[in-house]
Amino acid sequence: MGALDTNVLVRYLVEDDRAQLSLAKRLIQRSVRAGQTLFIPVTVFLELEWVLRTTFGFTKDEVLQCLNSLLASSELSFESEPALELARLLYSRSSADLSDCLHVALATQAGEQPLWTFDRAASKVEGAKLLP
Repeated sequence: MGALDTNVLVRYLVEDDRAQLSLAKRLIQRSVRAGQTLFIPVTVFLELEWVLRTTFGFTKDEVLQCLNSLLASSELSFESEPALELARLLYSRSSADLSDCLHVALATQAGEQPLWTFDRAASKVEGAKLLP
């Protein structure tokens, strides 16, 4: 099993570079044929959301569709997948950034709540509290 960097996922999802898209597809197809999954680190998941939103102008709904598809894919495995699922859910329900939702989700997974913050938007995420 290997791991994927953000730029490989971006090429695969956005299809903006034919040569790199072809290489990404071949890698994924080769892994599928071999019965292997490809690993996605938490940091890649987080960076992917940022790149899709800021570089390619994806809306929050479009980003969520991409994240949902990736998390549902049997060809991929994710670091801290339960926390990523929770972060995705929190993100879909709030106005907070995915990064804030992921902070809360990882703290929750570790059994450490609340996540204390000075960030008013982050404090509105279930599991976070504003430090007065």
